[in-house]
Amino acid sequence: MKRVVLFLLTNLAVMLVLGVVLSVLMSVLGISSRSYGGIMLIALVFGFGGAFISLFMSKWIAKKSTGAMVIAQARNETEHWLLQTVARQAQQANIKMPEVAIYDSPEINAFATGPSKNNSLVAVSSGLLHNMSQDEAEAVLAHEVSHVANGDMVTLTLIQGVVNTFVIFLAKVLAGIVDNFFRGEDEEGTGWAYFVFDLIFQMLFGILASIVVAYFSRQREFAADKGAANLVGAHKMRAALERLKHNQESQLEGSMMAFGIASGKSIADFFASHPPLEQRIQALR
Repeated sequence: MKRVVLFLLTNLAVMLVLGVVLSVLMSVLGISSRSYGGIMLIALVFGFGGAFISLFMSKWIAKKSTGAMVIAQARNETEHWLLQTVARQAQQANIKMPEVAIYDSPEINAFATGPSKNNSLVAVSSGLLHNMSQDEAEAVLAHEVSHVANGDMVTLTLIQGVVNTFVIFLAKVLAGIVDNFFRGEDEEGTGWAYFVFDLIFQMLFGILASIVVAYFSRQREFAADKGAANLVGAHKMRAALERLKHNQESQLEGSMMAFGIASGKSIADFFASHPPLEQRIQALR
């Protein structure tokens, strides 16, 4: 329930901010919202704006939604090892030390998030710490540090922004064509068909867009596995992936799931944010 409320409030705030920005831009540039230029401006503001606001808020959202507690100062041997390991890997990867956090969950998982390579968060679940060996946990941490070092958060945000823009633009243009067909040339304004078909087209194109984003996400997983193998050794990364075969379905959502070590089950492989574990293990051999 906490995640749902946070999601709704965050998205409402983002929509209000982007609505104000769009209104100002329309007024300053003197562009009509019905023109192709106006539709493209709407698509750009909401497509890229929403994606980048989510990126800049990603660390805060992750901490709030998972209850992750950042380790400011190690209180025990486990936390000391976590900080030391991430610090060493960050130095090897030539990035600034990420914040390190632990969140309470029985699943074996971890995720990385943050707006940039030098402003990031790496979080691990309590289930991972209890059920993985130190070598396996080290490989998982290296996987997440590699996501940060590869700039995957920014890369996928840009891809998401591009596909969002095309989805919104095409949906509104096609909805306008359908609306004109139903209303006739003599009627002015926007009819009911525009709003109905705008929603339908955005849903349909959104499904296609999610396939594109999921494809790029899967490629970034292979790259993060390779980066982890370079940091700690391929044998440790393979052992960590083997352990994940027995993991329960991931409870992470959104960008946290995309940059987690494990993912939830998908309806089809082309909608999955992560490749099958067997493919990832084979790629490391």
